[in-house]
Amino acid sequence: MKNIHIYGVMLSGLLLACCTQQEARKPVSHTSGTFIKESIQRNKKLINDEETLIANIIKKDTAKSYIASPRGYWYRYDVKSETETTTPVKGDIAYFEYSVTNLEGEVIYTTEELQPQTYAVDKQNIMMGLRDGIKLMKKGEKITFLFPSHMAYGYHGDDDKIGTNQPIICTVTLKDFKKDNTVKPTPKPTE
Repeated sequence: MKNIHIYGVMLSGLLLACCTQQEARKPVSHTSGTFIKESIQRNKKLINDEETLIANIIKKDTAKSYIASPRGYWYRYDVKSETETTTPVKGDIAYFEYSVTNLEGEVIYTTEELQPQTYAVDKQNIMMGLRDGIKLMKKGEKITFLFPSHMAYGYHGDDDKIGTNQPIICTVTLKDFKKDNTVKPTPKPTE
């Protein structure tokens, strides 16, 4: 009899707990946006500082003419092709060599260290600045690019010689580029 009484009390308690309206707790959130605002301000200052350094390099180099890219980097032609007319496009295979220095001109990587490169245009992951810059080049051209850190290796660096938020200078020679013959064209739909 005691067991029936205990079970009855437990059942009543369970029914009471199930039937009462319980309100879900709301998550506690105290975001004010200050971290994001501070991060934006830090990045704006970093970009401004790097662009000032690059502008000073360009101003001192009166013998060369620099072009500002709409992507946020600058470049100059060291060897410009007057005969070639085409540039690499998505899917082409580009063969190039390059070297990397810091803004003071100190060598970070030589052409020999980096060895000749093969790049499937817009299909491989390479530094953002090179990805864009190679598409400006014609076969045989040599261009020097001045990349702020956000167009180079960013806040992470390259895990070797290029540090955090380091702007760099890349001198690139496009040896050749060819259509990728391994990609089969998509057949046109028949109507």
